[in-house]
Amino acid sequence: MLDYTKSVSEKFSIPEKQVTAVLELLAEGATIPFIARYRKDKTGALDEVQIQQIQEETKFLQEFSERKQSIEKTITEQGKMTDLLQQKINTVTTLSELEDIYLPYKPKRKTKAQTARENGLEPLALFLLGSENSQTVNAADFINDKVADADAALQGARDIIAELVNEDAEVRAKMRKLFEQSATVQSKILSSKEEEAAKYKDYFDFSEPVSKIPSHRMLAILRGFMEGFLKMSIAPEEEVALLKIEDQFMKQGNASAEHVKKAIKDAYRRLLQPSLESEFRMALKTKSDEEAISVFAENLRQLLLSSPLGSKRILAIDPGYRT
Repeated sequence: MLDYTKSVSEKFSIPEKQVTAVLELLAEGATIPFIARYRKDKTGALDEVQIQQIQEETKFLQEFSERKQSIEKTITEQGKMTDLLQQKINTVTTLSELEDIYLPYKPKRKTKAQTARENGLEPLALFLLGSENSQTVNAADFINDKVADADAALQGARDIIAELVNEDAEVRAKMRKLFEQSATVQSKILSSKEEEAAKYKDYFDFSEPVSKIPSHRMLAILRGFMEGFLKMSIAPEEEVALLKIEDQFMKQGNASAEHVKKAIKDAYRRLLQPSLESEFRMALKTKSDEEAISVFAENLRQLLLSSPLGSKRILAIDPGYRT
C-alpha cells in the first residue's frame, strides 16, 4: 500500500508523511473513526473524509496496478504485445480505458466473428473496409464447404467488421463520451403490469438526460426495473452515435459502403450500446447511492445535533480516557 503514497499525496495535496501514517495505521487494522479521533498526532489531524479518500484512492491504485499487470501478462503470453500497445497501456489512467485496450485480446466465448474467421472470411472483411471506388467486391470467391453462397460470405464479413468496430478503443472512448454528454434514461411500463406497478406510475413513460437525472429518480427507476415492472434503457440518439462511428470507418467513395454501414449498425445495436448501457447503469447506481447516503447522513447529523430536551440543561461525560 505504501507504494502509492506519492500518487495519493499529489492527488489530494496532503503531505506524504501524513498519507504514510494513515496507511500504516490502516494496515495495522485501525478504523477510520479511531484514527481521526485518537491518532491526530500521527496524521496531522486529518478528518474522516480525508482518511477515507486516502483509503479508497490507495485501494483503486492497487487494483488498477494488479489488473494492468494481469493484462500485460495475458497479451504477452499470446505473443501480441508490441511497443505501441505497451505505450498505450502505460498511458491510461482509468479501468474502463484499460479494459477497452484489452478487449480485442480478451479470451471470450465463440462469437459470430470467430466463426467467420475460421471460415476464411477475414480477407473479405478487410477488403470491404478498405476497398476503393474502382474496385468491386466478389464475395463468391469466398464460397467453400462452410460458406453456402455469396450472401453468407458477406454476412460473415460483416460480423467480423462489427467485432472490429466494437473492440476499437477509440470508438469506445467516443461512445462513452457521447453517453456522458447526451444519453437519456428512459423507462416504460411492461404490458399488463400497470396495476401491480402503481407506485411507479411517474415512470410508466419517462425520459431524462443522464447528466441531469437526480439520484432519487434514478434509484426509483432502478427499483422498478429490478422488480420487473419497468423496461429501462440508457442511450443517446442512435443516428448521432452511428455517424460518429461511420466517420472513423467509412472511406470516401468506398464501393462497399452499404456493407460497412450495416456492420456498424449491427455493432452498435448488438454489442456497443448494450455494453455501455450496462456500464452506465452501474455507474449511475453507484453515484445515486452515494448521493442518497450523503443526504441521509446530513439529515441524521441535523437530527443528532438537535437539542434532545429542548432548553433543559444537560451534564454529560466525554469518555476520552486518553486525555
